[in-house]
Amino acid sequence: MVSTVTSEISRGARPFSEYAALAAGEIRERTRAAKHALGARAVILGHHYQRESVIEFADFRGDSFKLSQLAAARGEADWIVFCGVHFMAESADVLRQPHQTVILPDMKAGCSMADMASMDDVEEAWERLTAAHGDTLLPITYMNSTAALKAFCGERGGVVCTSSNAAAVLEWAWERKQRVFFFPDQHLGRNTAFAMGVPLEHMAEWEYRAEDLDRINAACFRPETRIVLWRGFCSVHTRFTRVQVDEVRAADPAVKILVHPECPFDVVRAADLAGSTEFIIEQVRRAAPGTHWAIGTEINLVHRLALEHPEQAIHSLQKNVCPCATMNRIDPAHLLWALENLAAGHVVNPVRVPETIRGGARVALDRMLALKGSGAVARASLAKD
Repeated sequence: MVSTVTSEISRGARPFSEYAALAAGEIRERTRAAKHALGARAVILGHHYQRESVIEFADFRGDSFKLSQLAAARGEADWIVFCGVHFMAESADVLRQPHQTVILPDMKAGCSMADMASMDDVEEAWERLTAAHGDTLLPITYMNSTAALKAFCGERGGVVCTSSNAAAVLEWAWERKQRVFFFPDQHLGRNTAFAMGVPLEHMAEWEYRAEDLDRINAACFRPETRIVLWRGFCSVHTRFTRVQVDEVRAADPAVKILVHPECPFDVVRAADLAGSTEFIIEQVRRAAPGTHWAIGTEINLVHRLALEHPEQAIHSLQKNVCPCATMNRIDPAHLLWALENLAAGHVVNPVRVPETIRGGARVALDRMLALKGSGAVARASLAKD
């Protein structure tokens, strides 16, 4: 796999070691000053899962694809500072304008789900699956994947999806081919396909870590299989369980349970609503005062919604939930380090997708742009067992 996130630091840049021990108040004041000095030359993007001390400086906040589009539309900006994780910065680099440079404040901000699908493993699976199914298979990669895998899909007639438009993308794919190879998140694929009427017996999981791939993954080669799901997952969303749903309902039968479709199948089936991050935000915004929500997604977003909507009772579905560890590598000190160096004319941690990958990735993303989705995976009528 080609790495696009490096520790490249331009000559003369101040090292991060000068920032690591700064007091929070000083970091905040200096960040405000650096942002002001850069003006329109830099645009700061903050993913919904970022901590408040980072998101307060974002020019835009949103999901990864929305942020990439917004940044590309800001032609006056030379630098795109992406407070997210590496696959998000890669997508921004694919969509950016020629004069723009994407910067990731901390190169260690990765994604465990994206790391579960390597190019070598996906290519091996594709060869075995197409040998069995012939030209009846179309690849779909979730946005939470490397640019290389987006290019893999683009070069094979496939497409990228988000949690907002996964149903529209699957419908598009099945209009063209009999089967879909969906990676890297098994839960989004399963939950979306099931809500569209595909029975579980027509789905199969691909275990990429097995030694005997054909035997372990035998169900993937069955003629009736319509979707092959990569056995990847989000380390945050898989922590939500059906037991937690039952406990919350027992404590308050009037509670509304709202979860992300990266959650396990039984959690989504037991919830009242399931949908993308933007969908979750919109449901809370539209709800009546006094509504009680138990939300199954990253804790920074849940806390932010609770702060912004004090007229409602909002808490996490899981007690003692931890934030996304890799997303939280983007801390105020790293943001300040990136901004002050930019203000001084030094670029740190640029993200550059190789030209050999960029074209195919852009094809897959452009195919997705033509599709629309509601963002809802499970409505109340579908979500109950």
